[in-house]
Amino acid sequence: MSQTPIEPSPATTRAAFLNGLGAAWRSIFAYVLVGNYIGIGALSYEFGFSLPWMILSTLVIWAAPAQVILISTLTTATLLEVAIAVGLSSARFLPMVAALVPLLKAAHTRQFQLLLPSHLTAISVWVEGMRMLPQVPRAERVPFYNGLGLGLLSAAVIGSVIGYALAARLPPLLATTLLFFTPIAILMSSARNSTTLIDRLAFVLGLVIGPLLAAQKVKLDLMWTGLVAGTIAYAVHRLREKWR
Repeated sequence: MSQTPIEPSPATTRAAFLNGLGAAWRSIFAYVLVGNYIGIGALSYEFGFSLPWMILSTLVIWAAPAQVILISTLTTATLLEVAIAVGLSSARFLPMVAALVPLLKAAHTRQFQLLLPSHLTAISVWVEGMRMLPQVPRAERVPFYNGLGLGLLSAAVIGSVIGYALAARLPPLLATTLLFFTPIAILMSSARNSTTLIDRLAFVLGLVIGPLLAAQKVKLDLMWTGLVAGTIAYAVHRLREKWR
């Protein structure tokens, strides 16, 4: 007769959460996010938004591109148009969450326990989570991921506060340059984490196809880059498996 799975003790959950929090601040992404959000904090100041509003938008949206869209369009577009633009920008997180949930779930995991990890899933958290979670005991993965996500989110909040405070003295070119820290870090981390043929092929094809589509001014170039590169890499992988 099967027994009901036993949930981890509060002490184990707390330790896993603290481990995730520590892992966040040992990650290069924490310091990249500080630099990135210095630029966003400065941008918020330039558009006349308050510091509490800036912090709240970081906590609620937790996506730098979506926040740039929000800050730069909120005074020039309708609320509906802004909401649609921010929503479409953040829709890319849906497949990330879908890929993450099977790694997080254990036998005792309830649906409501996945709500916070889903909200915390930004690109930086997802990349580090996918790398670290396989080494974490399954029963401890949800609190570990929560600690990881909140640690990186706190780095973003700290960066936004610093950027807001320095906005009067930060050159506009430097503030704009800081926004490129996160994509560069993601590129380097993706290269490091590409260990299989399908990953490496998709990565290389993306580097080639993306600039070509951008140069041709193809609309939705990022979406088409992922779709074409991923499809080709998957097809090559399936053919390779079939010929083995």
